[in-house]
Amino acid sequence: MVNDGSAPFTLPRGATGFFVPKDGPLPETDVRAFRTALHAAARIAGGKVGELEEQAYPRSFHVASIIDHTGESVILCHAHHPWIAFAQERRDWYREEFRSAPPWAHTFAETGFVVLSSERLATPLSDVDTSVLTQGEWRQVRFYDITTLGGVLFNAWD
Repeated sequence: MVNDGSAPFTLPRGATGFFVPKDGPLPETDVRAFRTALHAAARIAGGKVGELEEQAYPRSFHVASIIDHTGESVILCHAHHPWIAFAQERRDWYREEFRSAPPWAHTFAETGFVVLSSERLATPLSDVDTSVLTQGEWRQVRFYDITTLGGVLFNAWD
């Protein structure tokens, strides 16, 4: 399923990747499932999987690529929720630099991930249910001047 932004988005615990140890660990996205989906998508795209870089502190996501006849597609996989996004280039931080999902993105949805559209990721935070965010998370949002859903989900704050 591609989440195109037509329904309201509610941030669950762990969406920002920022947490306080006393609150307990955050959920984790299955990296093996992401890797499996990547290889399936590469086959459909007629390409190959490029480098897969697993999430490392303070980044909130894994990043990989698929290389095919059109070039390199950068795929972001949230480390704590099964969300997929596509970006222009590899970075440690994203605000609005998201791309539309390629035709083979459905492969991720078929394996249990939610593909977030570039429109959904550009949703202003004022249109997102942020009630679960803690004071510490809001401090990070304000400090880094994050204004969109994509900026909250795919970040490297600490």
